[in-house]
Amino acid sequence: MTAPTGKTLFITDLAPGQQVREIFLVARKSLAETKAGKPYLALTLMDRTGEIEARIWDNARELDASAPEGGFVLVQGVAKPFRDQLQLAVQSLRAVAADTVSLADFMPASPRPLAEMAAELAALIDSFTDPGLRALLAEIFQGETLARFQRAPAAKKLHHAYVGGLIEHTLSMAGMAERTAAHYPLIDRDMLLAGVLLHDVAKTEEYAYDRPPIGYTDRGRLVGHLVLGAEMVRRAAERTGGMSMERVDQLTHLILSHHGQLAYGSPVLPMTPEAMLLHHLDDMDAKMQCMVELRRRMPGSGWQWSDYQRHLERFLYLPGNGEVGEEPEPGDEDADPGPEPGPPRTAKKPADQRQRTLF
Repeated sequence: MTAPTGKTLFITDLAPGQQVREIFLVARKSLAETKAGKPYLALTLMDRTGEIEARIWDNARELDASAPEGGFVLVQGVAKPFRDQLQLAVQSLRAVAADTVSLADFMPASPRPLAEMAAELAALIDSFTDPGLRALLAEIFQGETLARFQRAPAAKKLHHAYVGGLIEHTLSMAGMAERTAAHYPLIDRDMLLAGVLLHDVAKTEEYAYDRPPIGYTDRGRLVGHLVLGAEMVRRAAERTGGMSMERVDQLTHLILSHHGQLAYGSPVLPMTPEAMLLHHLDDMDAKMQCMVELRRRMPGSGWQWSDYQRHLERFLYLPGNGEVGEEPEPGDEDADPGPEPGPPRTAKKPADQRQRTLF
């Protein structure tokens, strides 16, 4: 076996006009045709710093087999500006064996240190005054479940979709939950916080994330993290005791209802103050993180419009992430014969499929 080699050029390092010869992972691809009927290969390439669109205009059908989704490819080409974003015009491409690359180069990770977040989680559990909930949380967050919780992503693509994303998302929600519980006297703080910590815990079983790109396990597709999470809570409650069936039902309800609507995948609607609040905190944190990650990719420093965000069905107006005074590179409007950015012209996905991508 060949010793893995590290990357020297990452997507965030690319600049307009730069010649590129580097290994990337194929996150997604499609074989399409130009308006003139010529086939071309549209690729989304990734490494641990992000994603970039790439196009192959010549020999597209022949090279399609060399770039399987989830596979690694050595790409030679040039980075070109297109509609204020960089795109790779690929001149040549060949498959690279997985055992010759370092997976760490292709796994995006939380900007927060994992040890720091693990300590924050432990402190939160210790802060519970309800002994039954504290014992249940300590029972769940240990061993392999705790280890996987610290590494799991919170979603496949749109928010916190990286190593450590699940615990980062959970702790962000916990910070908001503390403030809102203090603001509304009717809220049971411990019950709300337990729901926050456990609402997505079964994503440790739903997602496959040992190597990129993030996918689903068989259990994840067949059962889903809401039901798996409810089962985890029931089993832990039986092992620890100390909680009435009513309290266990309320906590289970938080997990099962946190998507907020039946059309979004929840089998029941939020019916308690804590459940209603949990749903909105989850939705808020997911959407705010979407904006954070979108802004990070925007050039310049002034306010500007994003591309059309299909999952939100709107454009977004955000400040750029560049240095003060930096202006976007002029777009090469002739680079890609694809459709103009804007609302989708094809039939819309059902509402549940659009919204569930956030959760």
